[in-house]
Amino acid sequence: MKALLDQNLSFRLVEVLLPRFPGSLHVRDVDLTGDDDERIWALAKNDGFVIVTKDNDFLARALVRGHPPQIVQICLGNASTQQIAHLLTARMDAIERFVAENKESVFLLRE
Repeated sequence: MKALLDQNLSFRLVEVLLPRFPGSLHVRDVDLTGDDDERIWALAKNDGFVIVTKDNDFLARALVRGHPPQIVQICLGNASTQQIAHLLTARMDAIERFVAENKESVFLLRE
């Protein structure tokens, strides 16, 4: 699995994911910061990324279109980068299972 972090998440979170999910990137790494969700969706679908986001727009898109790409929706509200990093680290096994099973389009990541 490789993750594509949406612009509403810190680029620093890529460092948290890389040891377990090589090839992960932030949208700024592929010049998509500020771009519309459709371009981010297309890149993720074409290049085999799982989108990691706090944005409900991707949730709605996934419910209508299905997958790929799969979406990891972080449901923490107003949380620090450190809190999000802790949640991602704690739930990496569950995220891997979600992606490997490839049955669902969205994984809601909560504390």
